[in-house]
Amino acid sequence: MLTEALKSLFNRDLNKLKFEIESYKTEPNLWVIDKSILNPAGNLCLHLVGNLNTYIGAILGNTGYIRNRELEFSLKNIPKAELVQKIEETISVVNKTLKGLSDEDLAAEYPLLVFEEKTSSEFFLVHLTTHLAYHLGQINYHRRLLDI
Repeated sequence: MLTEALKSLFNRDLNKLKFEIESYKTEPNLWVIDKSILNPAGNLCLHLVGNLNTYIGAILGNTGYIRNRELEFSLKNIPKAELVQKIEETISVVNKTLKGLSDEDLAAEYPLLVFEEKTSSEFFLVHLTTHLAYHLGQINYHRRLLDI
């Protein structure tokens, strides 16, 4: 079943996100902007948490989460422990929501128009896994380049 594969991927990568954030030796480096790296790890983490809580939690899980996307990129100096807590809460939301989805739910049209054309929920959930992986790679490079 696709939901099991999605849960596995989201759990793997969200736990890797948690590992990356926890791996910063110098906490202020989570927020370092250098040369052409305009989105530091802390903001990318907030963005991923906001993204998943919106598109999985609020839209598919009816959690009531309200996103402020602008703050995901403008907030600074959130403590590492708070970022980790947000990731852990996101893991719970994703797992709970995916657990409640049937094959029919996955095949149905995603309730929100995000792209130029309508998509199925399964397509959009797969997209969210690749979005997570993309930014996770950016965070990994940010840490290895700037947290020396």
